[in-house]
Amino acid sequence: MKISTRISVSTISLVLLIAGVLGKTPRAAAQTGTVQFVARVTPSAGEDEPVRTLPFYLLSKSYADIQKEAEGASPAPSLDKFIDSLDVSKELKAWMKMNHRVSLAGEDFTKMLKADDIMNVPEFFAAYTERMVGDRTAGFPTPKYKLEDRAKDPAKYDRLVTQYHDAIRAFVIADPDSKDSLDLSLEEVNPGHKWDMLKAKSLSDLARETADLARGKYLVARVDTDMQGQGALRGIPAGNYWLGTLNIEAVAGDTRARWDVPVTVRAGQPSYITLTNINSVKSATGSAH
Repeated sequence: MKISTRISVSTISLVLLIAGVLGKTPRAAAQTGTVQFVARVTPSAGEDEPVRTLPFYLLSKSYADIQKEAEGASPAPSLDKFIDSLDVSKELKAWMKMNHRVSLAGEDFTKMLKADDIMNVPEFFAAYTERMVGDRTAGFPTPKYKLEDRAKDPAKYDRLVTQYHDAIRAFVIADPDSKDSLDLSLEEVNPGHKWDMLKAKSLSDLARETADLARGKYLVARVDTDMQGQGALRGIPAGNYWLGTLNIEAVAGDTRARWDVPVTVRAGQPSYITLTNINSVKSATGSAH
């Protein structure tokens, strides 16, 4: 009799346990939702194409804000500090800082130079006079002072140097095209390539650190699109998220796109998103030369 009672109690407990589990399952499922999306890219000339087999990430924070967080930990290189580290004249450093530019090459560079820049920055003056002295057809001023005059008659020497510089200034103003190709004589002191390499490395490091931070701290779910560019993320707790491709770009012809789109997940409901060129991330532009 006692054994029968124990069996009955155990059976009832098991039934109640199963019923409890079954009762909780639908309720737990009701607290989650689904994100369903399709991604398509349209090249400038052609029809839209599905984004096939590309990983998409659901994040608890926008990728743009994650990048700002990464930038705080690894700030971009300072242009002023870079300029301070250069082995050039103080006048050239001041010119670079004032113009927010370290590239001393290209037509835009020579066109922006003023007569005062050429006269006041030793590197510019040396490059300009070296080029013009070699062109005897240009009618470039010739110096009338001699080095020995510096010791014999300093006042005369200084006066003749001033006259020579004034003549050069007047020549630059009268013939602004004479600055063309001046940059060719500045190749040895031009730090533009070094700065470009430093910026490129910084951007590469930032992209890697941002992606690592997104995957390691803010990742909620991940899925690869199918051959139709479709994807689905299931069992996502209700809340606000961002769907995107981190720093990975979808390519179609001449068009490259990546996404960082907000999405709201509601309990027990699917959320539908269409990803196209229109809601893709716009590339940032603008930087120091």
